[in-house]
Amino acid sequence: MASKPQKMPKVAKVKDKSPAELQITAEQLLREAKERELEIVPPPPRQKISDPEELQEYRLKKRRAFEDNIRKNRGNISNWIKYAKWEEEQQEIRRARSVYERALDVDHRNITLWLKYAEMEMRMRQVNHARNVWDKAVTILPRANQFWYKYTYMEEMLKNTAGCRQVFERWMEWEPDEQAWLTYIKFELRYKELDRARAIYERFVYVHPEPKYWIKYAHFEENHGYIQSARRVYERAIQFFGDDHLDESLFIAFSKFEEGQKEHDRARVIYRYALDHMPKEKCLTLYNEYTRHEKKYGDKSSIDDVITSKRKFQYEEAVKANPHDYDTWFDYVRMLEADGNVDLIRETYERAIACVPPLKEKRHWRRYIYLWIYYALFEELTTKDIERARQVYQMCLRLIPHKIFTFAEIWLLYGKFEIRQKDLAAARKAMGQAIGMCPKHKLFRGYIDLEIKLREFDRCRKLYEKWAEFDPENCKMWIQFATLEAMLNDADRARGIYELSIAQPRLDMPEYMWKSYIDFEVEQEEWDRVRSLYERLLERTHHVKVWISFAKCEHSMTTEDNIVHARGVFQRANRALRLCQEKEQRLMLLEAWRDFEDEFGDAENEDKVKKLMPRKVTRRRQVTTDDGSQTRWEEYIDYIFPDDEAAKPSLLLLAKAKEWAKKQKEHTENLEEITPEAENPCFEETAEINPDLDRDDSDVEIGSSSESSSEHDEEEEMIKNGRKEKKRRKPSFESSDNDKIASKKKESKKSSYSTSTDEEIEKTKMREDNRKSHIFREERRSRTKKENSRSSESSSDSSSESNDNEK
Repeated sequence: MASKPQKMPKVAKVKDKSPAELQITAEQLLREAKERELEIVPPPPRQKISDPEELQEYRLKKRRAFEDNIRKNRGNISNWIKYAKWEEEQQEIRRARSVYERALDVDHRNITLWLKYAEMEMRMRQVNHARNVWDKAVTILPRANQFWYKYTYMEEMLKNTAGCRQVFERWMEWEPDEQAWLTYIKFELRYKELDRARAIYERFVYVHPEPKYWIKYAHFEENHGYIQSARRVYERAIQFFGDDHLDESLFIAFSKFEEGQKEHDRARVIYRYALDHMPKEKCLTLYNEYTRHEKKYGDKSSIDDVITSKRKFQYEEAVKANPHDYDTWFDYVRMLEADGNVDLIRETYERAIACVPPLKEKRHWRRYIYLWIYYALFEELTTKDIERARQVYQMCLRLIPHKIFTFAEIWLLYGKFEIRQKDLAAARKAMGQAIGMCPKHKLFRGYIDLEIKLREFDRCRKLYEKWAEFDPENCKMWIQFATLEAMLNDADRARGIYELSIAQPRLDMPEYMWKSYIDFEVEQEEWDRVRSLYERLLERTHHVKVWISFAKCEHSMTTEDNIVHARGVFQRANRALRLCQEKEQRLMLLEAWRDFEDEFGDAENEDKVKKLMPRKVTRRRQVTTDDGSQTRWEEYIDYIFPDDEAAKPSLLLLAKAKEWAKKQKEHTENLEEITPEAENPCFEETAEINPDLDRDDSDVEIGSSSESSSEHDEEEEMIKNGRKEKKRRKPSFESSDNDKIASKKKESKKSSYSTSTDEEIEKTKMREDNRKSHIFREERRSRTKKENSRSSESSSDSSSESNDNEK
């Protein structure tokens, strides 16, 4: 026996064989294990067998080894297969067959063992033995399809068609899976046996009743040109499954078959039959195919029908998922109304209104109530069924819980419906019932408008009286009531209504009520009544808009001195608003007065108003939180009026004066150097206020923007006059000191407000300052400590007197 060359064992190759420094890696462990595994002593060389006795001895030794392995593990089929395969290599077929038989006695359900046994017989061209093996295999294991496939393949390769067919028939008796049937059919088709293939299909579709196999059967008939037979197969399939187990794939295939045969009407009928008999959720693809077919071969009406049916299916699914989605119901019935199927529309409306909101809250009923309205309008306008429309309205009114909430629109629509039917008594009864059960402003307004259109003004008056009893605080009701009387030319009655309305203790919008009353009297040109109304209104409020409206009304009166009266109203308003905390109102009044004088007044009055205009300043204050603590500062805009400044000296002026005195003290101490602070202006708008002077005032002014420089001149004149008066009144021993201080202030004021840049003036000022400061220092040293304290007290008195002079 020829021996194969012995291969040398391979040594494992590892890239990094160096061990790790701290620990042994997994790679090293695997490498060492592999090296130990491969470091095996190579087997001894094969010996050559040269004579039959040596061969027999080798075979005997080998068989003994196989038998020992089998005895050790009888259930290991691989040992049996190796033993039989070795016997086959030694051309000992009988021994190999005996080994296989012995192995089958051990495990007769092992498929691999049967396949190896039969394949050995076929390799050795032992056909009958192979048949016997296959027969035994398929008898013992009939559900193992591999045996049947191998068996039929062998018979077909041997050109034994009858025997192969007989094997297939035996196989089909066990009703195998669909692939076995299709294999049998393909076998018959290879030999052009169409009738036999058709018969197999007939058996196949009943053994495996699934739509796809019926479709395969129909395709088989169609492919071989049997159109009528294919159509009958589809029809039989539809009858076989019935209405309970229909499948959309079957109808789609049937419709496409008819479409391929140019039978578009048949295809359309099939699609419609399927859509009518199948559940909507199972025919989504069918809808798409139907739409595609109609777009290709249908007309406009058929396409619309397809789209409608598809949308109908979608709406049905939506309302089934959420029956309280009233917007979907609206769209659904609107689509059905476009089709015109009255019974279907009515049925859908009934289904929709049956979905009553589960909670008795108005927000849940707002959309639902429109279903009733649309239903009633459909019955009235489309079907012309008046009695059914009346029943819809009445059922809706009975359903609404009026004690909890109501819908005025339903009552009004029902009343208008009865009027359209010329039943005025029923309409008034319905509206009266509505006002009695659930009075609302909209119901009163709608009922009154209805009676006004009918020219029933006495009824309107009664309804307004009822409305006034129901809600006496409603200004709109009083205004509409008075407007009705004015429209009927009953001025006294309208005036009485106005008087009754303003006499109410509470009104929701009293300003509109007074304005309407005043406008009414203006239209009547009762100017005395207009003035009286304004005076009565000003007794209640001093709002700036009331004053401006009063002044404009005085100007609009057709009298000679209307401008004088209007100016007088503005003057009264200005005096009244001086005590107002909101300075913006006074500013608004002055601006309106200024515009009035610009348009209708003269220059003198215009100048007077401009002198009353305030100065806008920016102030700073601390923000008080809810817990009373003051946290941060914020800026705000304030207005300073000239008359307020004359009545109350500005604390800012006192702060500037004290700051100037402090700077002057520093100047006297440093006589030889003139600080830049002495030359800078002392009176600045942004100067910081000493907190000792204004401890009670929460507002701190941080800057101001003057409208003109005339105010600075006025302050300078006030300071000069104050100094002169003080000089005349003060004793002689204090006059020199005060004169020096006054001259210092005067020079400082002049330097702060002067805009000249001439060098001679600057030098003169410096010499004068030096001389006066020297005199002041010498006198100050000569005074005692007591006189110094007394002079400081007198200086404070003099500053208060100067403030009095400024006042």
